[in-house]
Amino acid sequence: MKEWLKQIRKGYGKKLISIHAWNGWMVLVLSLSGLVLLSGYWRQILGAVRSWVKWLHIGVGLALLVPVLLYLMLAAKHWKQLKDRPLQKLNVILILILLGGWLLSGIILWQLRLAGPTWTNNALIVHDLLTWLGLPYIIYHSITRTKWLKEPNRRAVVVEAPEGLSEARPIYGRRSFLKWTVVLGLAAIFGPSFVKWMGRSLGTGSSSTEDLVQKDSNRLQPAPTPLPASSPPKGGGAIGEFRVYTVTPIPAFDNTNWSFSIDGLVERTLKWNWEEFVKLGRSVQVSDFHCVTGWSVYKNTWEGIPLKTLISIAGASPDATYVKFYSGDGEYTDSLTIEQAHLDDVMVAVMHDGRAIPSELGGPVRLIVPQMYAYKSVKWLNRIELIKEEHVGYWEVRGYDKDAWVPADRKA
Repeated sequence: MKEWLKQIRKGYGKKLISIHAWNGWMVLVLSLSGLVLLSGYWRQILGAVRSWVKWLHIGVGLALLVPVLLYLMLAAKHWKQLKDRPLQKLNVILILILLGGWLLSGIILWQLRLAGPTWTNNALIVHDLLTWLGLPYIIYHSITRTKWLKEPNRRAVVVEAPEGLSEARPIYGRRSFLKWTVVLGLAAIFGPSFVKWMGRSLGTGSSSTEDLVQKDSNRLQPAPTPLPASSPPKGGGAIGEFRVYTVTPIPAFDNTNWSFSIDGLVERTLKWNWEEFVKLGRSVQVSDFHCVTGWSVYKNTWEGIPLKTLISIAGASPDATYVKFYSGDGEYTDSLTIEQAHLDDVMVAVMHDGRAIPSELGGPVRLIVPQMYAYKSVKWLNRIELIKEEHVGYWEVRGYDKDAWVPADRKA
């Protein structure tokens, strides 16, 4: 082992160049796959392929540990070589912080079931922050270290020698000019998104919820009237930001194209239009909302009809062992066991924090299963079917775990 380390340190210059190259390629793959995972557009386009992209992102992220460890092995000798180069020393520190931070926060997000919602929520903020700050820096660092930028004939723009001088003089350094061009370009590309992310991540979440309400494309009348516990919201207002994910274009509903039904293995098949549905008795609950990608929104005040109440009204057949849920987008489905469906906090919600649920948040009606990750909380819910055989949901077919319990909330 000692001899191996000695050989590595002996050829540390070539090794560092190789490590830099591997880091560069890995960061490129992580950046592209991360943007694909974040993008709602690609979520719709890729479908099942998105799960492969997710595992590619995780695999490359874990593989990043190898060049990081090798870099640390070579760091002592490399550090001595940078004795009189403070900027390069700072660059080494920044790169190690970025790679280490990405790696640690990524592992927490990967192992979210062990870490729990609080750790994963903070890890996602760190992961995002390092991405918004680190990716532009790495792009800048890569561009400004290219060989063509260091060529002497590209470093300056000169003017003719003034009278009395024997040689021309530069009016500005081309290398300096190109560096600042890259800086300004990256600021223009990443700056607005970073500012927007900062406002959402460090704020209370009320402004982002307001944005969703303003963009609501549903046109259903009459609007539901909130119960006293919803207005002002019993939970005090949701804390956090909802990230809008969907596998299809967001649907819009009005009184002519919306209905809600319960059928299958029931004693009575039921169907309501909007005017009838908003007259059903509702209750209020406060609960947290956890996404399997790592983010959470706390203290949501949901108002709606307990799922077990709707099942009771329809009358479940003895053969009914599962409850299947249909989304109004025509694509998404999921299910719960009949026992899970009777949990007290599983709700068919029509209001959030005292207002109608906006379309981007899954309104006008969505399922809320607080003790499970959000892919079980079907958006744009418009049909419930009681069935005998197990139904595997949209994302479970594509690699998500059938066991969707949030560890911190799982009941014994």
